[in-house]
Amino acid sequence: MYTPEENTPQNNKVSLLNFIEEHAAIGTWEFNTKLEKITWSSQTKKIHEVPIDYDPSVELALSFYKNGDNLNKITKVFTDCIEKHEDYDIEVQIVTATGKDKWVRAIGTAIIENNECIKVQGLFQDIDKKTKDSYALAFKEQQLRKTFETALIGMAILDLEGNWIDVNKSLCQTFGYTKDEFRTHTFMDISHPEDLRKGQRAMIDMLNGKLDYFETEKRYINKKGETIWTQLFTSIVRDSNNQPQHFVAQINDLTEIKKTSKKVSQLLVTTEDQNKRLLNFAHIVSHNLRSHYGNLDMLLDIVKMDLPETTNNELFPLIEQAVSNLGDTVVHLNEVAAINIQKDLKTEPLNLLHSFNKAMSSISALILDSKTSVSIAIEPDILIKGVPAYLDSVLLNFLTNAIKYKKPNEPAKIEIKTSTDTDFIILEITDHGQGIDLKKYGDKLFGMYKTFHQHEDSTGIGLFITKNQVEAIGGKIEVKSKVNEGTTFYIHLKKHD
Repeated sequence: MYTPEENTPQNNKVSLLNFIEEHAAIGTWEFNTKLEKITWSSQTKKIHEVPIDYDPSVELALSFYKNGDNLNKITKVFTDCIEKHEDYDIEVQIVTATGKDKWVRAIGTAIIENNECIKVQGLFQDIDKKTKDSYALAFKEQQLRKTFETALIGMAILDLEGNWIDVNKSLCQTFGYTKDEFRTHTFMDISHPEDLRKGQRAMIDMLNGKLDYFETEKRYINKKGETIWTQLFTSIVRDSNNQPQHFVAQINDLTEIKKTSKKVSQLLVTTEDQNKRLLNFAHIVSHNLRSHYGNLDMLLDIVKMDLPETTNNELFPLIEQAVSNLGDTVVHLNEVAAINIQKDLKTEPLNLLHSFNKAMSSISALILDSKTSVSIAIEPDILIKGVPAYLDSVLLNFLTNAIKYKKPNEPAKIEIKTSTDTDFIILEITDHGQGIDLKKYGDKLFGMYKTFHQHEDSTGIGLFITKNQVEAIGGKIEVKSKVNEGTTFYIHLKKHD
């Protein structure tokens, strides 16, 4: 029930004080120097996390402060307050009764009577969250500042009119200006004349809240007057009320990349032109050689018919063999030229197992005669992208080579299997034959007219043509080999989607 006494000014004053203490986390305290008695308000006890009936002494009160700088600091200012009548207002750390580290604000003022301190009164405020948040923010700002300054990419902060507020070292190095020199220019002053208005519309849209950032390629002029190509990324920073504060720009120097790209483009054009010339030359040479070979072969036939007695000359078989070799060379050149001239080959899905069976059928007599054993582990539904004639040629070449270069006095043994990766079917052909010294011949293995074994049928053209055919349909060939142990070829063929 309400009584008038409950609404007295004194009661109102106490209620207001309690309200402030509770909601502002501020406690009061007092130390009587005569009685050496210290008293804490309930809020001060709450901050220290002690019971409401806790009765502190000066020694106990000081013991809550963290050892070291915090304890030394509060001890000094408290002593100076009593002895020198100096008020204090400091921020220190305490360790509460439950063992928590806590930042507090400690305020003390001396009550003087007859030039003597009779009391010290003060406030005690819990500022732990505010202080820790402040330190965390300061740390983040320090880290951002360090990142800004040491970033390898050029970075800048600009005001809303385009004036440079701050730039980092990388940007200074890119443009050749010092930080002070940057501040005497706007970004418009150093923009390339042809790119002067580039990005202006986007910046207006950012100011109007339509965009948060934009990215573009833009040219600038450095201190030496040289053009710099850059990748510009600009974003806008807003305050808590969503009002624009400033721009942050990242400016990545692309000048060397642009120069290199231009050189590469020029080299590609030159290389393509040279390739066309070489292919045209090869085509002309092979055509002319074919004509000369035809003439020579025809003349030899005439000599055989009209002057048969001359064929008994010991030089005639040598001439005949030389002409035959010339004919083989012409055929090889035509095959190589045909592979390189056809750029837009039309590939089709080919069943790898069917293609192998076809190749095996073509050389079945050779396999039987040589007593070759062939082990095939190919899934029946594997499809690759290829040209039928090329795939037939590739498979026949590897099979016949495996038989041709078997170990002396032993039948050939061929193992065939497949594996897959993301884009390729990898065909593995192992021959268990004579093997190849890759340290000696590895860089010449697929060269034209390169042979590595003494065999009467070795021409040095098979692997060269095979490699060209595989690469023409988007594949590649890898090899592992040991002398007297055998060779494994890994033929990467494009998967059919």
